[in-house]
Amino acid sequence: MAADCEAWLNANPVEAENLSDSVVSEDEGNVGTLGNNKNITNEINGNWLSSSSNSIHEARLKAKAKRRLRKNSSRDSGRGDSLSDNGDLVRGTAVAPTSPKSKLMDRKSRLGKGRGLPKKGGAGGKGVWGRSGEVYGPQQVDEKDPNYDEAQENCVYETVVPPLDERDFEKTVTPIVQEYFEHGDTNEVAELLSELNLGPMRSEVPSLAVSLALEAKSSHRELTSRLLADLCGSVLFRSDMEKSFDKLLRELPELVLDTPGAPRLMGLFIARAVNDQILSKSYIEGYKGRVGCEYTRAALDRATVLLKMTKEGLRVDNQWSAGGGRRPVTQLVKEMNLLLKEYILSGDSKEAERCLRDLEVPHFHHEFVYEAIVMVLESKGEKTFNMLLQLLRSLAVSSIITVEQMRRGYERVYMDIAEINIDVPRAYFLLEQFVEKSFSIGVIDVKLRDLCPWAAKGLSVRETGVSSSWNAKKELF
Repeated sequence: MAADCEAWLNANPVEAENLSDSVVSEDEGNVGTLGNNKNITNEINGNWLSSSSNSIHEARLKAKAKRRLRKNSSRDSGRGDSLSDNGDLVRGTAVAPTSPKSKLMDRKSRLGKGRGLPKKGGAGGKGVWGRSGEVYGPQQVDEKDPNYDEAQENCVYETVVPPLDERDFEKTVTPIVQEYFEHGDTNEVAELLSELNLGPMRSEVPSLAVSLALEAKSSHRELTSRLLADLCGSVLFRSDMEKSFDKLLRELPELVLDTPGAPRLMGLFIARAVNDQILSKSYIEGYKGRVGCEYTRAALDRATVLLKMTKEGLRVDNQWSAGGGRRPVTQLVKEMNLLLKEYILSGDSKEAERCLRDLEVPHFHHEFVYEAIVMVLESKGEKTFNMLLQLLRSLAVSSIITVEQMRRGYERVYMDIAEINIDVPRAYFLLEQFVEKSFSIGVIDVKLRDLCPWAAKGLSVRETGVSSSWNAKKELF
């Protein structure tokens, strides 16, 4: 550093002379006008200096020269100003800092602006892992690292999922099955179950699904049978299915408390499982002679009867039915006609209500009303007339068929009465009587009654502009 300062003093004699003058004038309090440089360097405050004193004085001069040089270089390096040989300030020429230390400390531009590039090429900043698009290769292991362990060099790391216990199993699998009842996608259930470490609880999956389906709708039972068929082979094994159904048969006395028809439903599940080949054909025969519970015996007998009927052409996969809007309209219409015919033969309105609920098509109940009225118009006796009228009344009172669905069913008959009259000549007269009786027992309101078409011309009272009273309508005949 001293050599640099001495080189600077030799390169700038004017500034060095001024600097030495100012320093001496500060240190010289009682000395008069300077004579020559020799007296200045050898005498301070009237005392002659020895060679050692001269060296101390020179060290002070060099220290002040360094401080002034550092101050000027840090102040003028960003402005681009410099001094001319005459001492005048010259602007516009950038002068690099001459201090080596200032070069190391000068980390940012003094011009007030940069190149507009992101810091560290976009790889800097808080929360940044590296430059975008940069791919890191495998890190080389340093064998000289004190933490280096040769035994860990060939290790394979995998994600370990702990096995589910009984408490966590129900909390985890029950929402999966309940969501499946909503979307009906067996592949999603298989993926979710494969991510779990079921362990010994693997055989509990079918029993949990069946127990939830027993308390649900017929469509959910159909979905459960499909789920068991799709899971067998990919997630579950046939041995898991057999263990699960064995557990369900043992728990039938408890299941009957919540679901009285559990033995009959379990028989259907077993027959469907044998038909789908997820249970062996000898599964039912293995229980012969060793069944003491009456509920278990009823379930196995039901399954045996269904399997025998399957050989005669009965399809077990149609016993649950698809449920809701998943079935075609033609099939729903056919089932409603069968329901009405069975009701006329048996006269059991409660069974008819249960069967209509099991169809799970509340948005399609207007078709049931339409088919019932058409069956009345096509019948020849009063028995069908009175029975179907009472059935519609009980369904309206119990709100199984809503007012809107009842209205749509009657209006559909009003629209098609002209075509029905071609096959049934007395259709207008029978429809008028049925509408009058329906209004008298509270099945329909007066507004819907007045929309009934004329028996003579096929026009409604509203279209003729006549009063809406039923008596005034009769006077027009």
